[in-house]
Amino acid sequence: MENLKQVVQALIFASEQSIRIEELQFCLQATYEKDIEKSEIEDTIRAIRSDYSDNNFAIELIKTGNGYQFLTKKEFHPAINQLLQQRSKKKLSQAAVETLAIVAYKQPITRVEIEQIRGVNCDYTLQKLLDKELITISGKSDTVGKPLLYTTGQLFMDYFGINNLADLPHVKDIAESGETIGDEAK
Repeated sequence: MENLKQVVQALIFASEQSIRIEELQFCLQATYEKDIEKSEIEDTIRAIRSDYSDNNFAIELIKTGNGYQFLTKKEFHPAINQLLQQRSKKKLSQAAVETLAIVAYKQPITRVEIEQIRGVNCDYTLQKLLDKELITISGKSDTVGKPLLYTTGQLFMDYFGINNLADLPHVKDIAESGETIGDEAK
């Protein structure tokens, strides 16, 4: 396929979230009705990444969330941060960030367990996070009543630009704010 590089670029660019090699392979095979090996797609992705490593481009091809996505280079993040602050409607609320952090670090976790940690009802926040696909229902607990278990969703990785949960900061790495709640002796 002579234009494989351009087609792969177009598919990655058109995808709203990271796209896996298997998805690329399916789209290519369905469109061009010929077998395309994963290794050929991987070679093409390496070539595209090499092309976009040039300083003339403000974007680069990044592996994130088990897939690939075009993202802006880090040196442009301050300018983009300003744009995103202006468009903060899509920003997560403090309650959503807190709930998402609890799910990320304690998953799988039930709604009751989240509410015990936060101390407030989380129904609305959980629904909003489910709608945004930042969390997902991963099953039911074996406890009484069989409550739903929540885990982070695939878009969680994309949203925070990480490849797996091991990339999350460890609690000990987070600077103490000096503010404490409750008994410090615990």
